[in-house]
Amino acid sequence: MSDEINGKEVILSVKDLVVKFSLRGRILKAIREVSLDLYKGESLAIVGESGSGKSVFVKTFNGMLDGNGFVDSGSITYNGMDLAKFRKEKDWLKIRGSEIAMVFQDPMTALNPLKTIREQIVEAITLHNKEISIDQARARAIEYIRDVGIENPEKRGGQFPHEFSGGMRQRIVIAIAMACNPKILICDEPTTALDVTIQAQILSLLKDLKEKYNLTIVYITHDLGVVAAVADRVAVMYAGDIVEIGGVCEVFYNPQHPYTWALLSSLPQLGVKGEKLFTIKGTPPNLFFEVTGDAFAPRNQNAFRIDFLERPPYFAVEGSKTHKARTWLLDPRSPKIEPPPVIKSIGAHRHAV
Repeated sequence: MSDEINGKEVILSVKDLVVKFSLRGRILKAIREVSLDLYKGESLAIVGESGSGKSVFVKTFNGMLDGNGFVDSGSITYNGMDLAKFRKEKDWLKIRGSEIAMVFQDPMTALNPLKTIREQIVEAITLHNKEISIDQARARAIEYIRDVGIENPEKRGGQFPHEFSGGMRQRIVIAIAMACNPKILICDEPTTALDVTIQAQILSLLKDLKEKYNLTIVYITHDLGVVAAVADRVAVMYAGDIVEIGGVCEVFYNPQHPYTWALLSSLPQLGVKGEKLFTIKGTPPNLFFEVTGDAFAPRNQNAFRIDFLERPPYFAVEGSKTHKARTWLLDPRSPKIEPPPVIKSIGAHRHAV
């Protein structure tokens, strides 16, 4: 898109998206009227509990919904096209990989155990570039293996996935995603199965690739530590809706939605010695049924009566052009509710620094 918002170019725009699944004769509404602008060159992290809709939401960007899932309404505008209207696989093949690529969390299942690493990267290159010769594709494959930090790429390219460690396999999955020169890279829990040291290396690699290839990256994660390390902006999802979005410092140091308070309070490193770790009581709503009001209200001990009756709109956070939250707490008429002590201490620490 050529229009500018807040001085940044919008590369992909989602408006009022509704995604449903047909399961055992019933309809589940997994994504509930979600809107989001993705800016060119940014790193956006989407966070939330398992089942909040993070992966389903981004899979609509490249047509990878499961067979029972479908876009019911809304739009996904990319490069002048409404991806929400795509129904045929041949349409998605023009987008998937070459424009919007995806890195999955389990590299072993993403790789073919019967093909060498080089073969798999060459396959990705030639799929979207019919004019390139095999020799050119092989040379480029070696470049990508080197780009993702694997030494002796000529030798390692001839090996098979089982000869690589988990961290190296994840690097190869990233190389395959990069092989088609995408504009948007979606990383779905890219470090979940890795130890802490390797996690840091993979995140550092993604940041380097973002700068080198001018990528826009979307991270899907439940690990708030990952968010702090890589994101420019954060979108907090709950029950198929984005309940808060803003710059990473805005959401971490000045969170506004009670669900964001609860997520941050659950961080183990913010616990107090000798006291039990905070847990979010209750369970998310059953999305087979229509949600009334604020979906988090039944788990929010400070919920207002209106939280159970009417879905809140987005309210802009005072003093910010980028931070907003879907909570009645930000309504000017709302009684003042203090955030939990741990949230206040986070904000105080920021000002002290």
